[in-house]
Amino acid sequence: MTTPDVGRRDMAPARPAAVIFIFITVLLDVLAIGLIIPVLPRLVASLSNGETARAAEWLAVFGTGFAAMQFLVAPLLGALSDRWGRRPVILLSNGVLAANYIVMALAPSILWLLVARLVAGGASASIATASAYIADVTEPARRAAAFGMLGAAFGAGFVLGPAFGGWLGNADPRLPFWVAAGLSALNLLYGVFVLPESLAPANRTPFRLARAAPWKAMAMLRDTPGVAGLAAVYFLAMLAQEVLPAVAVLYTAHRYGWDAATMGLALAMVGVCSSLVQWRVVGPVVARFGERRALLIGLGFGAAGMTAYGLAPSGAWFWAAIPLMSLWGLATPSVQALLTARVGEDAQGRLQGALTSLRSVGGMIGPTVFALTFAFSIGPGWDLPGAALVLAGGVLAAAGVLAWWVGRQT
Repeated sequence: MTTPDVGRRDMAPARPAAVIFIFITVLLDVLAIGLIIPVLPRLVASLSNGETARAAEWLAVFGTGFAAMQFLVAPLLGALSDRWGRRPVILLSNGVLAANYIVMALAPSILWLLVARLVAGGASASIATASAYIADVTEPARRAAAFGMLGAAFGAGFVLGPAFGGWLGNADPRLPFWVAAGLSALNLLYGVFVLPESLAPANRTPFRLARAAPWKAMAMLRDTPGVAGLAAVYFLAMLAQEVLPAVAVLYTAHRYGWDAATMGLALAMVGVCSSLVQWRVVGPVVARFGERRALLIGLGFGAAGMTAYGLAPSGAWFWAAIPLMSLWGLATPSVQALLTARVGEDAQGRLQGALTSLRSVGGMIGPTVFALTFAFSIGPGWDLPGAALVLAGGVLAAAGVLAWWVGRQT
């Protein structure tokens, strides 16, 4: 295993223009994903003969399959990018996504749609390569702010994408897939003509298929000094994040009587606040307090915000908790910056692939855990509708304690 060397002459210098390039790449990618979020359930239902229960079963398969493909493919793409560079992996993934969205737009059956969705899960794992790109072109001291920009791209894409997707879907539920294909094709052209390569030839490593397996990626996280504890913190944070897509709509409808439009506005507010924090707040806070303290501050606000969501007695209190919760956005860029500083420049792709696999495990476990917690909490004899959100707050608190302990050990 290559160990980091802060004195390396071949380490890429900070290149703000390259960070902007990858920001646009990720924004277009996430916009394409977000466009289909509102209409995929409708298309699944239409291909399931309009049977709601059957459509729900298929959607569970779609969600689990998408996360499983990310888990399997992300380490492979990370290892390929360590060998051939980030640019060809990003371009290949964009090309596959463009073709795949066309297949989804034309899918004549539920099985065609499922296969296409699985392929999309694998291709979207290239976002890990974008994180490796950030590590390549940014000095360690500035990586947290750069990862914050990447998080802002995610937030903006997931705010704008579903909004436009729902509007387009009112005209035709398959239209957002065509627009997503166009965005991915545009992203491909942008990469061909604008996106430079970030990984210097001197920092590339031979490709070995055995190292690209997910279990080998997990072993890398376990065996690299100083990485295992931080990777566990990252996993807990990603696990807690799954609570909102899993139960937010059901929770707010049950407790506050919110309709879909109100919940959509609230989620948009969450996305906007989180993007602002990651775009404008991460850099100054990390510069003043360092990555470790910024990580602890972010996890602390996240635990408090999730708990506030779960205990909010009215919709107004839920809204008031959103700015508090958004400061959780300090945590992820900080832990990513700390992790990238602990592996060599020739292993950043494998690191990000491994982290994406961890995130995918959270995506497979979290929805079930939080949905079942919510169902139990409103069952006979119980009136604790916010239990799942409070549980997520507890997970973030545990992540904070672990991060504090890891900091003391290292």
